[in-house]
Amino acid sequence: MKWLSLIVPALFLAVFIFGLVRRVKLYDCFTDGVKEALPLILSVFPYLAAMLILSALFEESGLAKMVTDFLSPAFRLFGIPPEISSLVLIKPFSGSGSTAILSELLTQFGPDSYIGRCACVAYGSSETVFYISAVYFAGLKTKKLIKPTLIALAANFLGVVAGCLLCRIL
Repeated sequence: MKWLSLIVPALFLAVFIFGLVRRVKLYDCFTDGVKEALPLILSVFPYLAAMLILSALFEESGLAKMVTDFLSPAFRLFGIPPEISSLVLIKPFSGSGSTAILSELLTQFGPDSYIGRCACVAYGSSETVFYISAVYFAGLKTKKLIKPTLIALAANFLGVVAGCLLCRIL
């Protein structure tokens, strides 16, 4: 398994050697790329900051707990254990918050339990939809983002439902 840690450095070295063979000015190309990245970072930063602040407010205000308690019975109908409903709700908003919840669930129930397996699958089969949306859609001129965001949330939820179903079967 130690050879897997060499993939990225080997890829970097291969690109470097390829550039040298083609007589490309590597440092100039690198600095040009960095110059192009700075405006992108400046255009994306406000959206990222807003999403991070809103996700922290969602968690800290207690609204996440109230929504989790309210939706737990509905999640049970879809085969999602009520114990992981907070993970299912936080994951679209916050990667670090969902990692903390996953850690708590694994400590409380164990990684080999049904709830632990479902939590791991829910964590791995879903994405921080709002963070990714903020990054991808920041540069778009159109701001009609409700439909793609709802589709991403539905796909997220269906991935969790299918994952929990597989955990029950296997």
